[in-house]
Amino acid sequence: MRVPRPRDLAALPYAHHLQPFTGELEHAGAYEWLHFDSSVFQDAEAGSSLFSQSAFSSATFDRGRLRRSRFDEVWLHTVRMVGTNVAETTWLDSECTAGVFAGTEIHGSEMRRTVFRQCKFDSVNFRATSLKDVVFVDCLLRDVDFSGAQLADVSFPGSTLDRTRIDRATLARVDLREATALGIVSGIGALSGATISTAQLFDLAPVLAQHIGLTVKDH
Repeated sequence: MRVPRPRDLAALPYAHHLQPFTGELEHAGAYEWLHFDSSVFQDAEAGSSLFSQSAFSSATFDRGRLRRSRFDEVWLHTVRMVGTNVAETTWLDSECTAGVFAGTEIHGSEMRRTVFRQCKFDSVNFRATSLKDVVFVDCLLRDVDFSGAQLADVSFPGSTLDRTRIDRATLARVDLREATALGIVSGIGALSGATISTAQLFDLAPVLAQHIGLTVKDH
């Protein structure tokens, strides 16, 4: 996937349509052409909502539920999701820059043509999520769980994977060569379908040896 250039708010094709959002999020709400600027949502119950051609700037989600919501052509900048449930959500043609996701539940979601830039993912659950044409640029993924996920045409340029789990994941055309660190702690056998560099192969050698039961002794 070719990584598109980052855009600021004014460069969005729908920027001239945006209106300030006021009020609270609702369950199954429809939010189109809205700008969520410095909004704080605490314990929001907004599952099954549709966010379309909208922008989030410095917004915070403290816990709450957005389960089964849809994000179409959504732009997010410096957004925080802490302990938020966004499981079984759909992300399409969206981009997120400088976001923080901590203790976030994203399992069972579907992401297509989505870019994450300079984001921090800490203890995030991507289990059984389907990711296609997704790019993580200069991100930190710490204690992230991709178990049972399907990743196709996914890349991690400049990103650090720290204590990442990929048990039973299915990888197709996943490019890890530009990742700055591959801290994969379980599921190393699922790397079939990924491409890594020679240097990364040496870094992964101890984990690979353990996976296949290989004992390495010099004497």
